[in-house]
Amino acid sequence: MNTNHSTTGVRESKQLLAEEVFRHIGEQIVDGSLGPGHRIRDVDVADSLHVSRTPVREALQRLERLGLVVMYPSRYTEVTGVTPEVIEQTLEFAGYQAGMAARMGVARMGPRDRERAAALVEELYVDSDDAFHDFETRWAVFTFLSDRSLNVQHQILLNDASMALARNLRTWTVPAADRERMQGIYRDFRQAILAGDPDAAERLARAMYLV
Repeated sequence: MNTNHSTTGVRESKQLLAEEVFRHIGEQIVDGSLGPGHRIRDVDVADSLHVSRTPVREALQRLERLGLVVMYPSRYTEVTGVTPEVIEQTLEFAGYQAGMAARMGVARMGPRDRERAAALVEELYVDSDDAFHDFETRWAVFTFLSDRSLNVQHQILLNDASMALARNLRTWTVPAADRERMQGIYRDFRQAILAGDPDAAERLARAMYLV
């Protein structure tokens, strides 16, 4: 009997289960099903998902590290709120991460991928009041660039932060006074991608998040 192989299999199975619970709870927080102040009891989640409390606790601890919940030991876990300060900090974080994705991605992409990235940026030209649609459109651009950055650590960080970014920016829209300027940034960003200019792409990606 291969004990090491068996132990590894069990550990990987537990990690996958914790990931599924993490996604399940996190997605409910992102879409607003679990709003600010909502109390989560690990025993209730475990019962509803037919799992033990261990993967639920691990998932909640991970969500707490992302700032989506706060845990009160031996009591309950509470969904956090999105304050103006949280939005401001998230915009700053998103801007710098977007800049990194743009710099690395544009520098390492070939002409065909630059054209595909430019087409994604064109989707941003539509002036919309749907904040979450705007977030998803930007996310599509920067995950595409991140995927072509060839930097695994950056990809892991962006993926881990995705839920916090989505929840914190789901109601944020470009201020009305900045919309005309932002349209110019989008067009310049597209041109920087097509020209293969990583310096300009990084600067403009940050500007898209007011950084």
